[in-house]
Parts: sequence; structure tokens; C-alpha cells
Amino acid sequence: MKLALVSTLTMAALLAGCSIPTAPTAVSSLDGVFTEPVGRSNATRIPNGSQVSLGVVYSRNTQANRAYLQDYQANAGTGFGQSLLVQPIHDAYVATSKPDLAVDWVKASLQRQFGSVTVYPDMQSLKAAKPDVVAIVDSRSQLITSRSSDVESRVSADFYDRDFNYIGTAQGHDAKALSPVWADYKRSEEIVADINEQQTVQVRALQKFDQSLNSMMTHPTNNLSTIETATDRKTF
Repeated sequence: MKLALVSTLTMAALLAGCSIPTAPTAVSSLDGVFTEPVGRSNATRIPNGSQVSLGVVYSRNTQANRAYLQDYQANAGTGFGQSLLVQPIHDAYVATSKPDLAVDWVKASLQRQFGSVTVYPDMQSLKAAKPDVVAIVDSRSQLITSRSSDVESRVSADFYDRDFNYIGTAQGHDAKALSPVWADYKRSEEIVADINEQQTVQVRALQKFDQSLNSMMTHPTNNLSTIETATDRKTF
């Protein structure tokens, strides 16, 4: 069977009038969570096990990232993806922009380490519950747009003791610079393969997060990681 080629000019015309979501600007993982300086805990390891309760709050980045992926996925269904007319391409965009992939993965990873894991809507609710350990989960993604084929994913969890003193950070990051998705020489099957790399990058970042988390549970945290400050803000 002859493979169909996707014309760059045709795709550019289809994409020109569509609103393709771009990754939101990232802020410090603590922005809007802590309003006061955070001290360093005397703990050298993160307390864990079946008797330890963990309270989780999602950072502003995580909330913005989820909204970004929801918008990206919705546009793949009614905007730029639908306009492509090639169903496998549309389906690939939808399948690789799951809004809850990171938070569901991280929660499952944490549940393997702690007796209970509860997600709270804000720090006030978490403080009232008084869990043994606190985690601020931060996730960010950058997916393919009509202007960029660079893909990146970051996920982290900052851990604090019951007195909200910082213990350490588990984190994972992965990125890949793809060749332009709409290059004139690419067949639709090749475009789908490139789009699928979006999920591969996200999964690799999460796997690296798991490795970092497992290491933190068995090694002293002093030299593993440092807390992100306001001056460390990054933009995708």
C-alpha cells in the first residue's frame, strides 16, 4: 500500500487559523503555597512506611499544567487536530496529552511508600489535618505545537516534615528535540510516531522521578537535592 504524504503547505494553512495551546510560564514550586521562609529539617531521610501519613498539595504549576493539557487535548478534538482530517494524527494528539498522567503516576508512586496519601486543596486544609510528612508536587510539560517540535517534561515532589521544614526533593526530567513534525517529506505514519514521542518523554520523566524517590527513601537526603527558590524559575 502506498503511504500518504502530508503536505507542509496544506498543514500550515489548516493550522494558521487554529488556537494551539502553548505551555504556561513556570513559577517556583512553592509560589502560592508557603508565605514564609522554610527551614531545613534535621531529618536525614524521609519518614516512610505503613504507619506514616503523607499530605500532598499540588503546586500552581501542576494546576496550570493540567489545564494546559486539557486545552491541548480539547483542541486536538475540535481544533488543529480535527482539521488535519487524518484520524491517526488526531488520535495521537489526544492519546499523548493526558491531563492526569503525571499526578496519577506520582500519587501511585507515593502510595507505595507511605501508609496513607491524601491530596488537599490547599495548605490550610493540609495543616489542619497534621500529616506526618508533607509533599508539594510540581509538574510541567511542553508539547508539540505548529511552531515547535521540542518536547519536555518535569516532575518533582518537595518533602517537608510535620513542622514544615524541608527534607529533600525527588525529581525527574526528560526532553527531546524532534525534527519538524510537518516537514514536507514526512508520511502521516512518521508524523504519528513523532507525536507519540510526547508520551515517551513524559513517561521517562516519571520513571526518573520514581528512581529519585526510591533513592531518597534509602539514602540520606543531605546531598540528594536542594529546594527551588524564586530565583530558579524556569520557562519552557
